[in-house]
Amino acid sequence: MAATADIGIVGLGVMGRNLALNMRDRGFAVCGLDRSEAARERAAAEDIRVVDNLPELITRLRRPRRVLLMLPAGNAIDEQLADLLPWLDEGDAVIEGGNSHYRDTMRRAPMLERRGFGYLGLGVSGGEEGARHGPALMAGGSEAAWAAVAPVLEAIAARVEDEPCAARVGADGAGHFVKTVHNGIEYAVMQLIAETWSLMAAAGLAHEEAADRFAAWAKGPLDSYLVEITAQILRRRDPESGGPAIEVIRDRAEQKGTGAWASVAALELGVPAPTIIEAAQARSLSAMWELREHLAAAPSLSNTAATAVCPERLGEALMAATVAAYAQGFALIRAAGEAHRWDVDLARVARLWRGGCIIRARLLGPIAEACMRSPGAPSLLADPVFGALAWERLDALREAALAGQASGLPVPALASALAFLDGSRTARSALSLVQAQRDFFGAHGLERTDRPGRFHFDWTGTGNGEGAP
Repeated sequence: MAATADIGIVGLGVMGRNLALNMRDRGFAVCGLDRSEAARERAAAEDIRVVDNLPELITRLRRPRRVLLMLPAGNAIDEQLADLLPWLDEGDAVIEGGNSHYRDTMRRAPMLERRGFGYLGLGVSGGEEGARHGPALMAGGSEAAWAAVAPVLEAIAARVEDEPCAARVGADGAGHFVKTVHNGIEYAVMQLIAETWSLMAAAGLAHEEAADRFAAWAKGPLDSYLVEITAQILRRRDPESGGPAIEVIRDRAEQKGTGAWASVAALELGVPAPTIIEAAQARSLSAMWELREHLAAAPSLSNTAATAVCPERLGEALMAATVAAYAQGFALIRAAGEAHRWDVDLARVARLWRGGCIIRARLLGPIAEACMRSPGAPSLLADPVFGALAWERLDALREAALAGQASGLPVPALASALAFLDGSRTARSALSLVQAQRDFFGAHGLERTDRPGRFHFDWTGTGNGEGAP
């Protein structure tokens, strides 16, 4: 049997099949494998070459072989690797696609590299349409592994200003970590948009009017895929009832776990990312719809009249909060890169997110410029040009958050973005009291403002402490 395929794909679900079609359209010979006969038949019906078993797939691949795994995260990948590795030779490369946890990729990469195989953890963003016509691709692995597969990945990726939205962003788990943060930002921006829409509704705007606002914003600084599709969603009619589609959709937002992964990573690395965390928590609360309906039926304990914010100010508020969300995400990538020695080029990450992915936005241009202009800054907000995008709109964000709270509307993402921005500019905060409490009950020690060193106060007068006045 002749080896004629440039790349093999294991997993021909929606994403795997569409990536195969994308590769085929760009001139690559693809061979696919899936345990499901139905998946193989669907792929074959679209003129994708398929095989029934792993040995046949390996036989059809040109050397050095390239195999892309598009499988569910977790045990499925480990099981497939156990089956695959005996068939590979030194110099072959395996690409782990899908939404794997970055620590799993960090565990797998050295195992394969010790055996002479290249291994890439590949974050793929853009959904079904992106996979078919041009996704954003975030790769983590060795430079040699990237060189082996870059011709294929760069060819199928989206392009902006003739630059492919595909890059090696660091070693081992860097690609999947960057994709996790991408999804965390995605959670945050989606929640911010939803809260902004709720404030529009509270101000009396009909769905069409709100759609007009979002459509107008999509032509300015807020230009983004998520703002653009929001306008389309709010205009959509339900084919069954004829009414607005949004009114027949249960307000339970599901999640697959990447928002939680981003939240946990922020907590583990000590990076403040409250808007990302609140967005994930809002989805968890939305799932408790029976409890919410039960509590909503109870008599109100307060008189909360709707407080309106003019739509123009809401756009400014959304911009400030979105800046905060991106700043949190990029700080998280920076911290992980330093902790794991990934040497992530943040400007390149911003540029590859400009096309193909769910969070593509005009804002990513200024972010890339800020990363290049202030490469050592601890936060995007420290760059004076980029930071001004938030500071100049801070009053509008404050109005929006206060309006939501005064109206009894939950706006956790807007409120957290405001608190994050306020906290970032607070030179001396109330946390001195928190550290004093820790020292009081746990003798954890503290730092003084007037001299260096570590001290413990004698809070109870037992003579057990130092540094007391």
